[in-house]
Amino acid sequence: MKQVSKLGLALLLLGIAFACKQATISDEASAEMAADIVSIETTSSNAAVVKKESNRKFVRTADLKFKVKNVAKSTYAIENIVAKNGGFVTFTDLKSTVNEKSETKITQDSTLETTRFTVDNTITLRVPNTQLDTVLKLMVNEVAFLDSRLIKADDVALQLLSNKMAQKRLTSHQKRLEKGIDTKGKKLNDITNAEDKVLDRETESDETVLKNLNLEDQVNFSTVTLYLYQRESLLQEMVANEKSINAYRPHIGLQILDGLKTGWFMFEAIIAFIVQLWSIIVLIILGLFIYKKYLKK
Repeated sequence: MKQVSKLGLALLLLGIAFACKQATISDEASAEMAADIVSIETTSSNAAVVKKESNRKFVRTADLKFKVKNVAKSTYAIENIVAKNGGFVTFTDLKSTVNEKSETKITQDSTLETTRFTVDNTITLRVPNTQLDTVLKLMVNEVAFLDSRLIKADDVALQLLSNKMAQKRLTSHQKRLEKGIDTKGKKLNDITNAEDKVLDRETESDETVLKNLNLEDQVNFSTVTLYLYQRESLLQEMVANEKSINAYRPHIGLQILDGLKTGWFMFEAIIAFIVQLWSIIVLIILGLFIYKKYLKK
């Protein structure tokens, strides 16, 4: 009976332990799912969603700064996401900044070079307005820590309408000027002034058209600016030491032998130089002889 009780107690404890383990796994899974949901919510936004409103024209922009595990890999992944969703990259500045560099001599011939550096990248990309929210959600897997997120949606419908109305007025005015030139312009000065006014109106009309095209491009393609960075990295590399010039100095015996040779060469040079002056020496000796024998008396 006691054995049965012990067996039942052991099974009960085993069941409690199994239940606790399952609860822990469930909590961890819930935490991971919550983290993913938070990441998606923080990178995405209702401002990035295109609503079915025919009378609204939004210029959407997004600015994000976040930490990644590897800037280069995340850059390639984001570029692929953008390309698959019909967008394109207009600017990317991937660089490494050296924070500290030191050298430690290990042996006579080798040195350990240690470099601490930070990798970051600034990316500007354009994506179709309808795909902005999708692109932001797909980038969630690259985000390790989100520093900041700014998403703007500016309604430019009235501005587009205003530009079109201004363009229509300018075109109408331009046609009236041209008609006036054809029917009433007689004097050269009057025709020239009228032509200048027509040219001014054409220029204004073209500028209005370009402004509208620019606004429509911003409406159709959202601009996203990303700043990616990663934690400081460490690079250690063993490099060979350059030999000092002293390593190539000859042995003391060779230096003594070279010194003797150099001294002998200098002695030979002095003898040769004296020999080259024999005529002067002879004149000096003759001068001394004449002085002592004739002039001194």
